[in-house]
Amino acid sequence: MATIKVKFRPSVEPGNEGTIYYQIYHRHKVRQLVTDLHLTTSEWHQANTSAKTTDSGYSRITNVHNNIIFDKERLIRIIHSLESTLQTFSAADIVCEFISYTQKFTLKIFMENIITKLRINGKIRTAETYHATLRSFTAFRQGKDTMIDHITSDIMEAYQSWLIARGVVPNTVSFYARILRAVYNRAIEQNATPDRHPFRHIYTGVDKTVKRALPLSAIRKIKALKLDHSPKLDLARDMFLMSFYLRGMSFIDMAFLRKSDLSCGHITYRRRKTGQLLTIAWTREMHQILSKYPHNPTSYLLPIIRSINANERSCYRNMGYNINHNLKSVANMAGLNIPLTMYVARHSWASAAKAKGIPLNVISQGMGHDSETTTQIYLASLDTTVVDKANAVILASL
Repeated sequence: MATIKVKFRPSVEPGNEGTIYYQIYHRHKVRQLVTDLHLTTSEWHQANTSAKTTDSGYSRITNVHNNIIFDKERLIRIIHSLESTLQTFSAADIVCEFISYTQKFTLKIFMENIITKLRINGKIRTAETYHATLRSFTAFRQGKDTMIDHITSDIMEAYQSWLIARGVVPNTVSFYARILRAVYNRAIEQNATPDRHPFRHIYTGVDKTVKRALPLSAIRKIKALKLDHSPKLDLARDMFLMSFYLRGMSFIDMAFLRKSDLSCGHITYRRRKTGQLLTIAWTREMHQILSKYPHNPTSYLLPIIRSINANERSCYRNMGYNINHNLKSVANMAGLNIPLTMYVARHSWASAAKAKGIPLNVISQGMGHDSETTTQIYLASLDTTVVDKANAVILASL
């Protein structure tokens, strides 16, 4: 059985910090594993082979102490794993496995590998949310990476407090926590860490938010605005209305609608978020908006991504930002006291359908379900002609 001893090597310079290292003994061979953990001689308890807790450096020394515990646990896991192979191994093999782990299972490296795989699999939006979460957590850590098996409940509680102190809303805090939890669970599946249950005291729910929906009277005001003097505002208004006409289609789905998706009087596309196949009747109102704009040189239908050689994701994001920014001015001109965005169009269509008495199974209670999955189940089972009729009733009211 391999044994592990924690050792301290004092600095040759008086008053300077010494280095913690581990001594691995197995099959009559000894190997040393030097760490990046440092203490002064006065902070090291030689008899107990552990860090001393002092008032002056409590946080730093506690961190060193915890890292020693986690490293020893990792070494024990490595030894048990090597023993389970029933093959002969040496103390050097244990050290090599430990070093290999530190190169593969830092949170940053592990998440970046997941992000790369998501991009390869075409899940660009999910990759972007993982990247945003990693960027946020790295900022909390002041740029310092951490080993996955060092993540504890205390760290996650501190991260949650850090986010709240910066005015991050509960749903966003939960959003980051759920992504980190998914990453952590992947690491558990790969035996990269024991389950320390670091998220047990972290909020990972979803608060119900106020529905951002406009009544049909407000949609009429937006439609009636004379915006010929401002092409940017006109485009923002038109894309908002187009989303409404297209049964609340999300902006990303609108941006990536292809000309080939419009055929025989219908738009047929797959939602990027869920992969669900939807078909929508192409109406006079939609045609009127599209005919206002010059021919799009790209393969896309709407005037959102319009440059052949540009980065499409960047075009989509920049156009989304500009449209949502300009919609604030559109709302003011229409006398609406609401932070108008493209997402409002989606809720507004659902709300309008509900107000018109459209059957709940057609609109899934105007997107009022607690679970989006339930909404998708309802919509997936509908005959598209039923939904098209519902849309026609709404558009006729404008």
